[in-house]
Amino acid sequence: MTTLAKESTSALLLRRLRNPAAWSETVDVLAVLTAASLPWSTSLVGIFNALMLVCIVPFLDLRAFLQSLTRPICMAPIALFLLALVGTLWSDAAWGARLYAVNPTVKLLVLPILLYHFERSPRGHWVFIAFLVSCALLSMASWLVAFYPNLTIKPGGIERGIIVKNHIDQGQEFTLCAVALAYPVVMLVREKRYWLAGLLTALAISFFANMAFVVVSRTALVTVPIMLAVFALLHLRWRSILLIAAGLVAIALVAWQASPYLRRTADTFSSDYQLYKERGAPTSIGLRLEFWRKSLGFFAEAPIKGHGTGATRGLFEQVATGSGYQASAEVIGNPHNQTLNVAVQWGVFGIVILYTTWILHLLLFRGDGLANWIGLLVVVQNIFTSLFNSHLFDFHEGWMYVLGVGVAGGMVIRARKIAPKVGEAGS
Repeated sequence: MTTLAKESTSALLLRRLRNPAAWSETVDVLAVLTAASLPWSTSLVGIFNALMLVCIVPFLDLRAFLQSLTRPICMAPIALFLLALVGTLWSDAAWGARLYAVNPTVKLLVLPILLYHFERSPRGHWVFIAFLVSCALLSMASWLVAFYPNLTIKPGGIERGIIVKNHIDQGQEFTLCAVALAYPVVMLVREKRYWLAGLLTALAISFFANMAFVVVSRTALVTVPIMLAVFALLHLRWRSILLIAAGLVAIALVAWQASPYLRRTADTFSSDYQLYKERGAPTSIGLRLEFWRKSLGFFAEAPIKGHGTGATRGLFEQVATGSGYQASAEVIGNPHNQTLNVAVQWGVFGIVILYTTWILHLLLFRGDGLANWIGLLVVVQNIFTSLFNSHLFDFHEGWMYVLGVGVAGGMVIRARKIAPKVGEAGS
């Protein structure tokens, strides 16, 4: 009896291993785990993502996959990686620096794979739910750490309200979740499902409250109004826009009066600039202005093909001046602007591919529906925050882009394929 049971179990396991649907479900689960771990850990993201790619291989339809790679939405990110790889040939940097600079573009190769998989999987929404729940838990932990700083597990110095990573990453996550919830809230209200709409509204407000009273990111302060404006223009009537805008202004004024931390963060915009102009101090804004000024000079020296992959740090070392307490003395390998980061290394060629990638992905999400909204929001956020950071190449924000565009894009393509079949059946 025991032998029969073992044989039965082995046969069942073998059949499951040979079942493509089982492998597809496993890939879905690993994509969910990748999204859930992204707010908390870099190592887990790498592990789950590697396992996900391994599980896709056994039953990959090679012909269909290769055909999917010919789509412009897939070719553009691949082209950016290939340019980074080829750009190592004319760089003056050490080979270690060249290969290290290629690494941030490798994640872009996962984007076409996610598009391919979630074009076939009906479980893309699991990934977004997992990310939302994970960010909600992170928000709760952030409030807790704000009152009990020693509970943080972040290595190094204690940062207010930060349990892992940093305030920029956390601000990106909370901003994306809070604004993304606007679409389902409006749809639920129109369907008169007020309790669920109220629950999601409370969750969105909790994210905004954390950003107002616990961890304020200046990048978030700039990009939140832009993202909300995009939503309003796409999904609301003018009367609703005016009413909601008035409500948001009132809430912002209350938050401004109630949160000294928010006022202090906003005040640093002008104070940082003044310190930089008067003393050359290495303030946050001063450093960015210094990096951008020098990077424009580097671009002017090699405007067509750039200085090559990994050459940025060496260029900054050559023009560093002043003492260690001045912005002009800072040496960096990332100019904190995605366009300039690309332009210095790969010139006009890189800029064209970068903006082609963004534009193609924006056009992918032109329709209505939650997947279109999330995908559009991910691209818009990445474009505008990349004015102040190299967020397509940064680990955390880069993976937010790859997962968001890959999963949402696959869902959108899948929906467009199903729609004509439904129409034909109805006729």
